[in-house]
Amino acid sequence: MSDTALQLHLANEARAAISENLACSAAPCITCSFQTEDMAVLWLLRELVADVPVLFLETGYHFPEVYAYRDEMTRRYGLNLVNVMPEQTVPEQESQFGILYQSAPDKCCKLRKVGPLFRALANYDVWFTGLRRVQSPTRANLAVDDLFPLPGGKQIRKISPLAAWTDRDVWQFAREQQIPLLSLYEQGYTSIGCQPCTALPQDPANLRSGRWAGRKLECGIHIAGEVGD
Repeated sequence: MSDTALQLHLANEARAAISENLACSAAPCITCSFQTEDMAVLWLLRELVADVPVLFLETGYHFPEVYAYRDEMTRRYGLNLVNVMPEQTVPEQESQFGILYQSAPDKCCKLRKVGPLFRALANYDVWFTGLRRVQSPTRANLAVDDLFPLPGGKQIRKISPLAAWTDRDVWQFAREQQIPLLSLYEQGYTSIGCQPCTALPQDPANLRSGRWAGRKLECGIHIAGEVGD
């Protein structure tokens, strides 16, 4: 299969997964970190639901470039942006617990990402993500269509239309659709989370090797049953 044919096949498979799940959804949403794979899923999803809620985890610790890009894309595409906020501001949390991203990164992630998102997801029935199997060993068995249990007992459908896509597939799709990309990639970043816990990749073969200084691979969101990347 040629590169062009493969790209078309992958895009059509992703569109089918999106369409099938939208058909049985009364309240879909997408989580978006504004990295390339999320922008690709958002592009495909907005072909069918232009005003789909776009959930952004507003941790208060993002790179300035991420905030600028989020705002630019929101204006450009007229996104229905939902900034998902933690219960405490950054100063409030640091006053109570100190600098958790240094002393207890798991707790920081739970307070500023996992808990807030799971509370927000309770308002929806289908959750679209940009997750892919090649991103991490913890995602190697990622299903395109899965049931995800929230802490309160509700289950929602978790859909990862790009599960089988490679890095090359994602970047090629973005180029073909002329999707503007986050400027941090030009500085060598390959996986981008909160600024204090994101560095340039330690291993070029592992895109997420710059996250949390190698201390962990996931923030906890994508581990079923975790309670508050």
